[in-house]
Amino acid sequence: MAKEKVLFVCIHNSARSQMAEELLRKLGGDKFDVESAGIEPGKLNPVVIEVLKEIGIDITGKKTQSVMDLLKQGRLYSYVITVCDETSAERCPVFPGSAKRLHWGFIDPSKFDGAPEEKLERTRVVRDQIRQKIVDWLKS
Repeated sequence: MAKEKVLFVCIHNSARSQMAEELLRKLGGDKFDVESAGIEPGKLNPVVIEVLKEIGIDITGKKTQSVMDLLKQGRLYSYVITVCDETSAERCPVFPGSAKRLHWGFIDPSKFDGAPEEKLERTRVVRDQIRQKIVDWLKS
């Protein structure tokens, strides 16, 4: 049986889409071929690296990538899932083929202020929200 191809997109591919990609990879087993990309790719958020390590996922050294580069390569997906705010999601390009577009909005961890422990705690909350959304989606 062919794997479902899933692309998670957010603004910088530095936090939410990276977490979603890795969580689906872990929770979805071999049913999915999953990637993530950003509308304006930036640098991987070190707090995200840390909160994923806490649950046994190490993305140290992983690079961000551009959604436009994937589009230009002619990549096809079963699902394109935006995990940024609604306004930013509207900037995501339309991929050819029959990709089903979904929008799951989550708060951007790069916007968190405060002490390092506060940022960690708030990023854990977003990680857990993304995890729960994926669990629910897999059940449906």
